[in-house]
Amino acid sequence: MPTLPTIPNNVTVHLGRPDEAAQNVTVSFLDYIKNVASSEIYPTWPEAAIEANIRAQISFALNRIYTQFYRNRGYDFDITNSTAYDQSFVYGRDIFENISDKVNQIFNSYIRREGAVEPLFTAYCDGVEVQCEGLSQWGTVTLAEQGLTPFQILQNYYGNDIEIVSDVPIQDINIPAPQIPLRLGSSGPFVQLLQVRLNRISRNFSAIPKIYPTDGVFGTETENAVKEFQRVFNLTPDGIVGNATWYEVQRVYNGVKQLNSLNSEGLTLEEISTQYPRLLRKGDSGPEVSVIQYYLSYISEFVPSVPSVNIDGSFGDDTERAVIAFQEAFNLTPDGVVGEVTWDKMYNIYLGIIEAITPEFSQGVTIPYQGRILRVGSEGEDVRILQEYLSYISNTYTEIPKVTPDGIFGNATAEAVSAFQNLFELSGRRGTVNSNTWNAITNVYDDLYVGNQASEGQFPGYTVS
Repeated sequence: MPTLPTIPNNVTVHLGRPDEAAQNVTVSFLDYIKNVASSEIYPTWPEAAIEANIRAQISFALNRIYTQFYRNRGYDFDITNSTAYDQSFVYGRDIFENISDKVNQIFNSYIRREGAVEPLFTAYCDGVEVQCEGLSQWGTVTLAEQGLTPFQILQNYYGNDIEIVSDVPIQDINIPAPQIPLRLGSSGPFVQLLQVRLNRISRNFSAIPKIYPTDGVFGTETENAVKEFQRVFNLTPDGIVGNATWYEVQRVYNGVKQLNSLNSEGLTLEEISTQYPRLLRKGDSGPEVSVIQYYLSYISEFVPSVPSVNIDGSFGDDTERAVIAFQEAFNLTPDGVVGEVTWDKMYNIYLGIIEAITPEFSQGVTIPYQGRILRVGSEGEDVRILQEYLSYISNTYTEIPKVTPDGIFGNATAEAVSAFQNLFELSGRRGTVNSNTWNAITNVYDDLYVGNQASEGQFPGYTVS
């Protein structure tokens, strides 16, 4: 089954013809489309014409990226700014406000043929100086003035067998935006998630005021935090969380998490595998690669010569470099290939580090998964740490019952774990803590604890201790 398209975080644009020696620039996908639309169409056109053109521009760009049109030919960019081949992109230009707003609304959608997967290659031209078989940009104005909707305009040029795919997943973002924008007076789990993540972001961007309590009610404090976030990240500071603000919050949150927490958070296996699976090398992908990356990321915290890697399940250049560094550090053949000897060494070093650390709960510090599944009947310091985390989390997420941190995994702890798993829609056996559940609990704990730490002035009207 072909991979479904996603909206990329960034696009690399070649500022010239494909074979021309020219600069490459990397910009966010959102900014790329806003630039193209502001370069190719007029903000005074009817709204239906503007939307039809932007949808065509989005699908054109996504087709280039999804098919890796240029990268499969050996180029190091996704698209050019040469209108003989691609779309107009004027690096550094001003963006029209109404065009920016429209892109914010629809950037995570594309056109495709019914029954197809890939975004449609939506050829188009201006329709005046250049004629083509695709969409006529000036022709869309005429059709809009005749009362056609954006979709009807697109059907006029691309046929009746097209459809619009909406709510397309965004790379590295696994929580889609709410259907209705969040604003003053909104409430519910989307608001609470927004509050928690803004508080977490504010640790790194202290201009953003804290929100207290994080109760899922969009009040004045939440509105002020949203407005400041929007100002910091060059969005319209209206205090309303639509698509653009929601996804920017998620993107920045992912960034600060990557900077400030152990890289185990990317692991989504049911439990960490300990048995050698198969020979693994550059170009491989899958859960076994994720395990390697987990080990390397953990080891890198204690062996400085081994670089950390993202846990994405893809054995690329960074993973190969980390494997070679590990092999060199432990006197193995530095070939970048993970055979049985390298796998066993990696696991044993990881296990040795785990066993050498005496786990001890310290408020605000997250302990990595200790390697054993916790369930009713388990006892020990790792159980007590789990209970400390759950107890702290329950102050915000009241659906989770409080537990006594006594180090004994009884029915009450199982109920708290189950409530957490249900609330955060985790897979796996309810009431049992494997690596996936442990990592999720420590991530939420870290978000809440760090998010509650305030710098001077972040709690206006409150005395900060």
